[in-house]
Amino acid sequence: MPNAANRELLALVRLEELMARTAGSPEVRIGLIDGPLALDHPDLASQSLQIVGSPAGAACGGAGDAACGHGTFVAGILAARRESSAPALCPDCTLLVRPIFTLRARGASPQDLAAALRDCIAAGAHILNLSLGVLRATGLEERGLQEGLDYAARRGVLVVAAAGNEGSVGSSVLTRHPWAIPVVACDLAGRPVGFSNLGRSIGRHGVRAPGESVQSLSTGGSFFVAGGTSAAAPFVTGALALLWSLFPRAHAAALRSAVGASAGQVASLVPALLDAQTAYRRLASL
Repeated sequence: MPNAANRELLALVRLEELMARTAGSPEVRIGLIDGPLALDHPDLASQSLQIVGSPAGAACGGAGDAACGHGTFVAGILAARRESSAPALCPDCTLLVRPIFTLRARGASPQDLAAALRDCIAAGAHILNLSLGVLRATGLEERGLQEGLDYAARRGVLVVAAAGNEGSVGSSVLTRHPWAIPVVACDLAGRPVGFSNLGRSIGRHGVRAPGESVQSLSTGGSFFVAGGTSAAAPFVTGALALLWSLFPRAHAAALRSAVGASAGQVASLVPALLDAQTAYRRLASL
Protein backbone atom coordinates (compact mmCIF):
# COMPACT_ATOMS: atom_id res chain seq x y z
CA MET A 1 0.00 0.00 0.00
CA PRO A 2 1.21 3.57 -0.63
CA ASN A 3 2.57 5.20 2.51
CA ALA A 4 0.59 7.84 4.41
CA ALA A 5 2.18 10.78 2.57
CA ASN A 6 1.50 9.25 -0.84
CA ARG A 7 -2.09 8.50 0.16
CA GLU A 8 -2.55 12.21 0.84
CA LEU A 9 -1.24 12.98 -2.65
CA LEU A 10 -3.57 10.43 -4.22
CA ALA A 11 -6.51 11.84 -2.27
CA LEU A 12 -5.67 15.39 -3.41
CA VAL A 13 -6.30 14.47 -7.06
CA ARG A 14 -8.93 11.83 -6.24
CA LEU A 15 -6.97 8.95 -7.66
CA GLU A 16 -7.79 6.50 -4.87
CA GLU A 17 -11.30 5.89 -6.21
CA LEU A 18 -9.98 5.20 -9.69
CA MET A 19 -7.25 2.88 -8.37
CA ALA A 20 -9.89 0.92 -6.48
CA ARG A 21 -11.70 0.27 -9.77
CA THR A 22 -8.67 -1.05 -11.69
CA ALA A 23 -4.92 -1.57 -11.66
CA GLY A 24 -4.86 -0.97 -15.40
CA SER A 25 -4.91 -3.21 -18.44
CA PRO A 26 -1.97 -4.83 -20.27
CA GLU A 27 -3.51 -3.55 -23.51
CA VAL A 28 -2.81 0.02 -22.41
CA ARG A 29 0.84 0.72 -23.20
CA ILE A 30 2.78 3.57 -21.62
CA GLY A 31 5.98 4.80 -23.23
CA LEU A 32 8.40 5.85 -20.48
CA ILE A 33 11.03 8.06 -22.13
CA ASP A 34 13.49 8.60 -19.30
CA GLY A 35 16.66 7.17 -17.82
CA PRO A 36 17.30 3.43 -17.54
CA LEU A 37 15.60 1.44 -14.77
CA ALA A 38 16.86 -0.72 -11.92
CA LEU A 39 15.13 -3.73 -13.44
CA ASP A 40 16.14 -5.91 -10.50
CA HIS A 41 14.16 -3.82 -8.01
CA PRO A 42 11.87 -6.28 -6.17
CA ASP A 43 8.86 -4.01 -6.62
CA LEU A 44 9.34 -3.89 -10.39
CA ALA A 45 10.46 -7.45 -11.03
CA SER A 46 7.05 -8.95 -11.77
CA GLN A 47 5.66 -6.04 -13.74
CA SER A 48 4.98 -5.92 -17.44
CA LEU A 49 8.10 -4.06 -18.60
CA GLN A 50 9.33 -4.04 -22.18
CA ILE A 51 12.56 -2.44 -23.40
CA VAL A 52 12.23 -0.33 -26.54
CA GLY A 53 15.43 0.14 -28.51
CA SER A 54 18.82 -1.24 -27.51
CA PRO A 55 18.81 -3.43 -24.35
CA ALA A 56 22.31 -2.11 -23.61
CA GLY A 57 20.89 1.37 -23.12
CA ALA A 58 18.55 0.12 -20.40
CA ALA A 59 21.38 -0.95 -18.07
CA CYS A 60 22.05 1.10 -14.95
CA GLY A 61 25.53 2.42 -14.25
CA GLY A 62 25.59 1.59 -10.54
CA ALA A 63 24.43 3.17 -7.29
CA GLY A 64 25.58 6.64 -8.35
CA ASP A 65 23.74 6.62 -11.67
CA ALA A 66 21.40 9.60 -11.31
CA ALA A 67 19.69 8.87 -14.62
CA CYS A 68 18.85 5.34 -13.46
CA GLY A 69 17.62 6.70 -10.14
CA HIS A 70 15.38 9.16 -11.98
CA GLY A 71 13.96 6.55 -14.34
CA THR A 72 13.36 4.06 -11.52
CA PHE A 73 11.63 6.71 -9.41
CA VAL A 74 9.23 7.66 -12.21
CA ALA A 75 8.60 4.01 -13.09
CA GLY A 76 7.68 3.29 -9.47
CA ILE A 77 4.94 5.92 -9.53
CA LEU A 78 3.42 4.15 -12.51
CA ALA A 79 4.30 0.49 -12.31
CA ALA A 80 5.40 -0.59 -8.84
CA ARG A 81 3.49 -3.43 -7.23
CA ARG A 82 0.39 -2.24 -5.41
CA GLU A 83 1.89 -3.73 -2.22
CA SER A 84 4.76 -1.26 -2.55
CA SER A 85 4.88 2.01 -0.62
CA ALA A 86 5.29 3.82 -3.97
CA PRO A 87 2.16 5.32 -5.57
CA ALA A 88 1.89 2.30 -7.94
CA LEU A 89 -0.87 3.81 -10.05
CA CYS A 90 -1.27 1.35 -12.92
CA PRO A 91 0.93 -1.74 -12.44
CA ASP A 92 -1.13 -3.92 -14.79
CA CYS A 93 -0.53 -1.62 -17.76
CA THR A 94 2.41 -2.38 -20.05
CA LEU A 95 5.41 -0.10 -19.53
CA LEU A 96 7.54 0.48 -22.63
CA VAL A 97 10.92 1.59 -21.33
CA ARG A 98 12.81 3.81 -23.78
CA PRO A 99 15.99 5.19 -22.11
CA ILE A 100 17.05 8.52 -23.59
CA PHE A 101 19.60 9.96 -21.20
CA THR A 102 22.51 8.58 -19.22
CA LEU A 103 24.59 9.24 -16.12
CA ARG A 104 26.00 12.43 -17.66
CA ALA A 105 22.86 14.04 -19.10
CA ARG A 106 19.38 14.61 -17.68
CA GLY A 107 18.08 16.59 -20.61
CA ALA A 108 17.22 15.29 -24.05
CA SER A 109 18.15 16.82 -27.37
CA PRO A 110 15.15 17.54 -29.63
CA GLN A 111 16.36 15.08 -32.24
CA ASP A 112 16.88 12.28 -29.70
CA LEU A 113 13.48 12.94 -28.17
CA ALA A 114 11.80 12.93 -31.59
CA ALA A 115 13.41 9.54 -32.32
CA ALA A 116 12.28 8.19 -28.94
CA LEU A 117 8.71 9.36 -29.57
CA ARG A 118 8.62 7.49 -32.86
CA ASP A 119 10.17 4.36 -31.31
CA CYS A 120 7.51 4.20 -28.59
CA ILE A 121 4.69 4.90 -31.04
CA ALA A 122 5.97 2.11 -33.29
CA ALA A 123 5.95 -0.19 -30.24
CA GLY A 124 2.26 0.52 -29.71
CA ALA A 125 2.30 3.20 -26.99
CA HIS A 126 -1.00 4.87 -26.13
CA ILE A 127 0.50 7.42 -23.72
CA LEU A 128 4.01 8.88 -23.52
CA ASN A 129 5.45 10.10 -20.20
CA LEU A 130 8.16 12.75 -20.61
CA SER A 131 9.59 13.57 -17.18
CA LEU A 132 12.49 15.43 -18.76
CA GLY A 133 13.69 18.73 -20.12
CA VAL A 134 14.62 19.54 -23.71
CA LEU A 135 18.10 20.93 -24.30
CA ARG A 136 18.52 24.16 -26.21
CA ALA A 137 18.79 23.62 -29.92
CA THR A 138 18.55 25.27 -33.31
CA GLY A 139 15.24 26.06 -34.93
CA LEU A 140 15.74 23.22 -37.40
CA GLU A 141 16.29 20.71 -34.60
CA GLU A 142 13.21 21.99 -32.77
CA ARG A 143 11.15 21.59 -35.93
CA GLY A 144 12.07 17.90 -35.94
CA LEU A 145 10.60 17.53 -32.45
CA GLN A 146 7.54 19.52 -33.52
CA GLU A 147 7.03 17.02 -36.32
CA GLY A 148 7.38 14.14 -33.86
CA LEU A 149 4.68 15.66 -31.64
CA ASP A 150 2.49 16.26 -34.69
CA TYR A 151 2.92 12.57 -35.53
CA ALA A 152 1.83 11.56 -32.00
CA ALA A 153 -1.27 13.74 -32.39
CA ARG A 154 -2.17 12.17 -35.72
CA ARG A 155 -1.79 8.71 -34.21
CA GLY A 156 -3.87 9.59 -31.14
CA VAL A 157 -0.97 8.98 -28.74
CA LEU A 158 -1.21 11.20 -25.66
CA VAL A 159 1.92 13.09 -24.62
CA VAL A 160 2.31 14.03 -20.94
CA ALA A 161 5.26 16.35 -20.32
CA ALA A 162 6.81 17.83 -17.19
CA ALA A 163 6.48 21.63 -17.33
CA GLY A 164 10.03 22.10 -15.93
CA ASN A 165 11.54 23.24 -12.67
CA GLU A 166 13.20 26.56 -13.51
CA GLY A 167 10.52 28.70 -11.84
CA SER A 168 10.09 30.67 -15.06
CA VAL A 169 7.16 31.97 -17.06
CA GLY A 170 7.19 30.89 -20.68
CA SER A 171 7.14 27.75 -22.76
CA SER A 172 9.29 25.33 -24.71
CA VAL A 173 8.81 23.54 -28.00
CA LEU A 174 7.40 20.70 -25.89
CA THR A 175 5.06 22.51 -23.52
CA ARG A 176 3.59 24.88 -26.12
CA HIS A 177 2.62 22.12 -28.55
CA PRO A 178 -1.22 21.99 -28.56
CA TRP A 179 -1.30 18.19 -28.26
CA ALA A 180 1.09 17.91 -25.29
CA ILE A 181 -0.27 17.97 -21.73
CA PRO A 182 2.21 19.99 -19.62
CA VAL A 183 2.16 19.14 -15.92
CA VAL A 184 2.81 21.66 -13.16
CA ALA A 185 3.87 20.40 -9.73
CA CYS A 186 1.67 21.30 -6.77
CA ASP A 187 1.93 20.94 -2.99
CA LEU A 188 -0.43 19.09 -0.65
CA ALA A 189 -2.83 22.03 -0.74
CA GLY A 190 -2.94 21.91 -4.53
CA ARG A 191 -0.97 25.15 -4.96
CA PRO A 192 1.73 25.33 -7.66
CA VAL A 193 5.17 24.98 -6.11
CA GLY A 194 7.50 27.93 -6.62
CA PHE A 195 9.99 26.16 -8.88
CA SER A 196 7.40 24.91 -11.39
CA ASN A 197 7.34 26.63 -14.76
CA LEU A 198 4.13 28.39 -15.76
CA GLY A 199 2.90 29.97 -18.97
CA ARG A 200 -0.06 30.63 -21.21
CA SER A 201 0.19 27.37 -23.12
CA ILE A 202 0.77 25.47 -19.87
CA GLY A 203 -2.34 27.10 -18.38
CA ARG A 204 -4.43 26.31 -21.48
CA HIS A 205 -3.36 22.72 -22.14
CA GLY A 206 -1.94 21.52 -18.84
CA VAL A 207 -2.92 20.27 -15.41
CA ARG A 208 -1.53 20.43 -11.88
CA ALA A 209 -0.54 17.24 -10.07
CA PRO A 210 1.35 16.28 -6.89
CA GLY A 211 5.03 17.16 -7.09
CA GLU A 212 6.13 17.52 -3.49
CA SER A 213 7.29 14.81 -1.02
CA VAL A 214 6.57 11.88 -3.33
CA GLN A 215 8.03 8.53 -2.22
CA SER A 216 8.89 6.05 -4.94
CA LEU A 217 11.45 3.42 -5.91
CA SER A 218 15.20 3.89 -5.85
CA THR A 219 18.16 1.90 -7.10
CA GLY A 220 19.47 -0.82 -4.79
CA GLY A 221 15.97 -2.10 -4.06
CA SER A 222 15.09 0.84 -1.78
CA PHE A 223 12.91 3.97 -1.79
CA PHE A 224 13.45 7.71 -1.63
CA VAL A 225 11.44 10.92 -1.50
CA ALA A 226 11.63 13.56 -4.24
CA GLY A 227 9.50 16.09 -6.06
CA GLY A 228 9.32 18.37 -9.06
CA THR A 229 7.41 18.31 -12.31
CA SER A 230 9.15 15.03 -13.19
CA ALA A 231 7.32 13.45 -10.25
CA ALA A 232 4.04 15.21 -11.08
CA ALA A 233 3.84 14.10 -14.73
CA PRO A 234 3.38 10.35 -14.03
CA PHE A 235 0.37 11.08 -11.80
CA VAL A 236 -1.36 12.45 -14.90
CA THR A 237 -0.04 9.63 -17.09
CA GLY A 238 -1.24 7.06 -14.55
CA ALA A 239 -4.69 8.63 -14.33
CA LEU A 240 -5.01 8.56 -18.13
CA ALA A 241 -3.85 4.94 -18.24
CA LEU A 242 -6.44 3.88 -15.65
CA LEU A 243 -9.18 5.77 -17.48
CA TRP A 244 -8.22 4.22 -20.83
CA SER A 245 -8.23 0.79 -19.16
CA LEU A 246 -11.80 1.39 -17.95
CA PHE A 247 -12.95 3.00 -21.21
CA PRO A 248 -10.95 1.18 -23.91
CA ARG A 249 -13.05 2.60 -26.75
CA ALA A 250 -12.54 6.21 -25.70
CA HIS A 251 -10.75 8.48 -28.14
CA ALA A 252 -7.53 10.17 -27.07
CA ALA A 253 -9.12 13.61 -27.44
CA ALA A 254 -11.95 12.60 -25.08
CA LEU A 255 -9.43 11.48 -22.49
CA ARG A 256 -7.55 14.79 -22.76
CA SER A 257 -10.79 16.69 -22.26
CA ALA A 258 -11.80 14.49 -19.34
CA VAL A 259 -8.69 15.37 -17.33
CA GLY A 260 -9.12 19.05 -18.13
CA ALA A 261 -6.30 19.35 -20.67
CA SER A 262 -8.31 21.05 -23.42
CA ALA A 263 -7.19 24.03 -25.48
CA GLY A 264 -8.75 27.24 -24.19
CA GLN A 265 -9.85 25.64 -20.92
CA VAL A 266 -8.42 28.44 -18.77
CA ALA A 267 -7.12 31.94 -19.43
CA SER A 268 -4.52 31.69 -16.69
CA LEU A 269 -0.85 30.82 -16.41
CA VAL A 270 -1.85 28.16 -13.86
CA PRO A 271 -3.63 25.04 -15.13
CA ALA A 272 -6.48 23.23 -13.39
CA LEU A 273 -5.84 20.63 -10.72
CA LEU A 274 -6.18 17.01 -11.83
CA ASP A 275 -9.44 15.46 -10.59
CA ALA A 276 -9.45 11.79 -11.56
CA GLN A 277 -12.93 11.04 -10.26
CA THR A 278 -14.52 13.90 -12.21
CA ALA A 279 -12.65 12.67 -15.29
CA TYR A 280 -14.15 9.22 -14.74
CA ARG A 281 -17.67 10.64 -14.53
CA ARG A 282 -17.15 12.69 -17.69
CA LEU A 283 -16.13 9.62 -19.66
CA ALA A 284 -18.90 7.49 -18.17
CA SER A 285 -21.47 10.01 -19.38
CA LEU A 286 -20.36 9.88 -23.03
